[in-house]
Amino acid sequence: MPRAKKGFARRKPKKRILKAIRGRRGSSKLYRLAKEARVRSLVFARAGRKLRKRSFRALWITRLTAACRARGLRYSQLINGCKKAKISLNRKMLSEIAIADPAAFDLIANTAKAAIA
Repeated sequence: MPRAKKGFARRKPKKRILKAIRGRRGSSKLYRLAKEARVRSLVFARAGRKLRKRSFRALWITRLTAACRARGLRYSQLINGCKKAKISLNRKMLSEIAIADPAAFDLIANTAKAAIA
């Protein structure tokens, strides 16, 4: 009976990792370095997903700050007034309202102003 050398089964996982790492920084030909590069890329990808959320929140706060200043209000006063007036809109929705419907944002800002006064 001939000796089985497990050729295809052994190459398949290596080819999968080398294919996944192709085009990225680091070695794309050496298996051990490709394995390490793949692990690092997955770690950085996870961190990038967290950073994206952080940067979007900063964008929404910047937009709200500009919209509040135009109405004679500070951002912190708007958030405090919304909490006191039981307006439960998050920063994303508030910034979208400020851009898309300024009249509705005027109403929210006036309600928040009345709640803190």
